[in-house]
Amino acid sequence: MAHSDVRDLIAQKDAIEAEIKALSDVLDSQKGVGMNEPLVDTEGFPRADIDIYSVRTARNKIIRLHNDHKSLMSQIERSLHAMHARERDDTDKNKDSEDDRNLGLRKPFLKVNLVSENSPASVCELKVGDCVLEFGSINAENFRSLQDVGELVKNSEGTKVWIKILRDGEEIRLGLIPKKWSGRGFLGCNIIPI
Repeated sequence: MAHSDVRDLIAQKDAIEAEIKALSDVLDSQKGVGMNEPLVDTEGFPRADIDIYSVRTARNKIIRLHNDHKSLMSQIERSLHAMHARERDDTDKNKDSEDDRNLGLRKPFLKVNLVSENSPASVCELKVGDCVLEFGSINAENFRSLQDVGELVKNSEGTKVWIKILRDGEEIRLGLIPKKWSGRGFLGCNIIPI
């Protein structure tokens, strides 16, 4: 649904709300008769101090308009959800294409030169020669030393760390879970600064 369609629905909602208010004013003008007050006196006769026809007609219309309003509000809610989801998808697509364009601007800062068999690194399919663009929250801009990576790995034991690598010119995202295994360390790979 387009923005204009949602605006039309909102305009319909506003018109219904205005009509409900006008009909409520009709009820108020009948000596404060609302939606639930009796239209008969204590003896069971129609009240002579109000226009019963106007009150019943207004009540009936208000009930129908409330139903229409409820239905319209559900439609507006669905439309807004769909519209925002579509805009979010468009934004994500634009971000992905922007990421692809900016790939040349991102620099790898680490290179994998060893991956041990059956290690956490091999399980997540890290390979020798992979160049690391991001290691969790660490990237080329904030990387100072391998100690930063070691600290992140130690603090992330048993938790997935997302790694972005460059392999054969293609950017790949891998989920690496640092943990104790039969070999040395938590990763089972060797990385060197570039």
